[in-house]
Amino acid sequence: MERRRIWGWWFFDWAGQPYHTLLVTFIFSIYFAEVARNSFVAQGIDPVQAGAQAQSLWGYGLAVSGAIIAVLAPVLGAIADTTGRRLPWVWFFSGVVVVGAAGLWLLSPDDPRLLTAVAFFGLGMIGLEFATIFTNALLPGLASRDEIGRISGSGFAFGYLGGLTSLAIMLIFFAEGGNGTTIVGLSPAFGLDPVAREGTRFVGPFTALWYAIFMVPFFLWVREPAGSGRPIRLGVAMRDLLGLIRSLRHRRSLAAWLISSMLSRDALNALYGFGGVYAGTVLGWPVILSGVFGIVSASAAAVISWLGGKADRKWGPKPVIIATILVLSLVCVIIVGMSRESLFGVPLTAGSKIPDAIFFVCGALIGGAGGAMQAASRTMTVFHTSEARATEIFGLYALSGKATAFLAPFLIAVTTDLTGSQRIGISPLIVMFLLAIFLLHWVHKNGEAVQ
Repeated sequence: MERRRIWGWWFFDWAGQPYHTLLVTFIFSIYFAEVARNSFVAQGIDPVQAGAQAQSLWGYGLAVSGAIIAVLAPVLGAIADTTGRRLPWVWFFSGVVVVGAAGLWLLSPDDPRLLTAVAFFGLGMIGLEFATIFTNALLPGLASRDEIGRISGSGFAFGYLGGLTSLAIMLIFFAEGGNGTTIVGLSPAFGLDPVAREGTRFVGPFTALWYAIFMVPFFLWVREPAGSGRPIRLGVAMRDLLGLIRSLRHRRSLAAWLISSMLSRDALNALYGFGGVYAGTVLGWPVILSGVFGIVSASAAAVISWLGGKADRKWGPKPVIIATILVLSLVCVIIVGMSRESLFGVPLTAGSKIPDAIFFVCGALIGGAGGAMQAASRTMTVFHTSEARATEIFGLYALSGKATAFLAPFLIAVTTDLTGSQRIGISPLIVMFLLAIFLLHWVHKNGEAVQ
């Protein structure tokens, strides 16, 4: 029974990961950058500046959705804690994910409703982030403390396998290249029109269907204790939330951990969100090449997340977190120093494939280090709570993760606007990662469990 409950919990990662893999990082973000840039060029804007404007629009859209999450996440977490129920919230926000993803079909190259596309994307992202709050709160009750790291890492690995599988299906059967066929030479399935980019646009409805289908095992196998439901009492919820926040001044390890993870997760999510836009506009990659890049990244993520879970179990989450943040910082330095024409100021020959090869390696490092960091971060949060107060702490964890979720996209958008350079626009992430490592000095490796 418990084994099946763990598998059900893992299926949330399998169902939700394609939103990140297909929409945030690889297929849709590349397609959006392409459509937005072409739309701006058609308005008479220089192609380089058009690419920068596309990145800025994407960044402001992510910033708005992040701000909404920051405002509502702690309140919803506190309400859920007072009611003792988590699954009804997962049901509701799963519906939001499906609606948001399905609406991305509307982004047509002939009728580029860019703001509508950004709005639907943000809606789905909000739904997925909120659903994640309540599923993460189930983690402490799945196994003993010694097994939490392994379960969290395996969950992320399983999720990345789902992302990899969904990406392979999209590339083989739907996403068309410049010649109108998929990566294996097939016409887009179901008679989708390649001229109207319907194969690539199908990534939104496909992600929605994937999520709806694979959440079924979660809802069948994950159950809450009978009689756990209580009426919603907003006043009590807000009182408890404020009390928890005030207690942070006496809990140095938890406070430092929340701020550190806030910075590292915000920077990582921005790196995921802008990686595809960077590949599409700076390196000029088509959707299909970006999809192959995604397969490499997701494969590395699945393997390294699983290995990270093993390392977490042996040495604890803190060393894993430090190592992965250092790797992600190095990736950001490489991205800032590389363009199609040069590498850290050293000119490259025309048509050089060195930037492509380096960015493929960066993709593997982003996927692997990012997955392992998030899995270990879940474990570290569990080390600062108990099963009885898991929703409360994960609500605060969500608050810390989203209180500044708008910050990294906003800094990238502003820096890109001010410099006119997409590469330099990524540089704020380096500072955020390094600050996150600095704050880990005050985080106890064994946490501060709440009784």
